[in-house]
Amino acid sequence: MAQVYFHCSNTERVMIDQHGAAIGDLAEARDHAALVVRSLIMTPSTEDWRSWVLHVSDASGDEIFAMPFVSMLGKPH
Repeated sequence: MAQVYFHCSNTERVMIDQHGAAIGDLAEARDHAALVVRSLIMTPSTEDWRSWVLHVSDASGDEIFAMPFVSMLGKPH
């Protein structure tokens, strides 16, 4: 298990994950990242999530991968 952090940012703001999550492997990290993105998108707000990116980092602060929110949103109609 490794402690992994899920930070979110756009060009104007950054949301830092202070706690992280104990993750067993890369597939679990991707599943958790998708869950975080879906959770934020589904929370009622006026935020336009299309420019946001979730950055998955290890305990050293090295980025493992990034997941653009738009990959979960699809194309606008």
